[in-house]
Amino acid sequence: MTSKRQQLEQWTTVVADTGDLEKIATLRPHDATTNPSLLLAAARDERFRYLLDQARELAREMGHGDDLAWCCDAFACVTGQAVLEHIPGLVSTEVDARLSFDAAATVEKGRRLIALYRELGVDSDRILIKAAATWEGIQAARVLEEEGIHCNLTLVFAVEQALAAAEAGATLISPFVGRIRDWHVKQGLEINHIDQDPGVQSVRRIFHLLKARGLETIVMGASFRNAAEIEALAGCDRLTISPALLDELANDHGELERRLEDTSVEPESDWQPMNEAAFRWSLNDNPMACDLLSDGIRRFAADQRALELRLSEEEIAA
Repeated sequence: MTSKRQQLEQWTTVVADTGDLEKIATLRPHDATTNPSLLLAAARDERFRYLLDQARELAREMGHGDDLAWCCDAFACVTGQAVLEHIPGLVSTEVDARLSFDAAATVEKGRRLIALYRELGVDSDRILIKAAATWEGIQAARVLEEEGIHCNLTLVFAVEQALAAAEAGATLISPFVGRIRDWHVKQGLEINHIDQDPGVQSVRRIFHLLKARGLETIVMGASFRNAAEIEALAGCDRLTISPALLDELANDHGELERRLEDTSVEPESDWQPMNEAAFRWSLNDNPMACDLLSDGIRRFAADQRALELRLSEEEIAA
């Protein structure tokens, strides 16, 4: 029998959740995602030191060789370019998390990242600009999508975030699974079956609701703690999976059942678009989503600062 990864790929686009170029080359996923945490790991890895040199050169070519923020953006883009050499699909490149509550700055950062990719000769249609699914991040995505720049709205923990992003025309959203599970377990929830996993339940609800409303945004489940969570979402549009879990699926030759199908969703026509007041209240009224969105932004911001420190150290050493 074929492996569970092969069975999964019949229904779901597999995305590698790593910035490790060697692992991407070995795993051969369709797409890949990066974030400040993954970029920081790559920047600290001597195997990828050459990317730091390329980033500094790219920033200089753009006239900003002494600007640390430009160097960080350039590093994200040269890494993304290197990733694209190993995959046929898309790579996500994330906006500085410290801009999560500034729509205008997020738009400008997205445009800058695309300009850097174009300088590298990369087709912008292969890039997803990634931003946190705050209200401001979603409005920035609306503007960027209207300009033909594709977006991935991440740190999705509530259905209202997913709906607002889809209604804004985001190409893709990343609802998280494992972090939702972790939060509820910490609150004392006992999970005896995968169908009781609140992270799995969240992605299933988002998938079904977007399909029912005819919203074309791609749903990409993220943040998995185990293979069972992935298997429970077989059939989701995309799933971004760590190398360790991709290997586990490739080595498991058991039977995999498809759990999500858009053809089985009953259309829903009587619905109202999400507005800012409803969005903000829903997050305020959802302790889990509020906690995890804030925590995710803080973590990515901390890793962005660490990446800047790493690049500044390299500049001094050079």
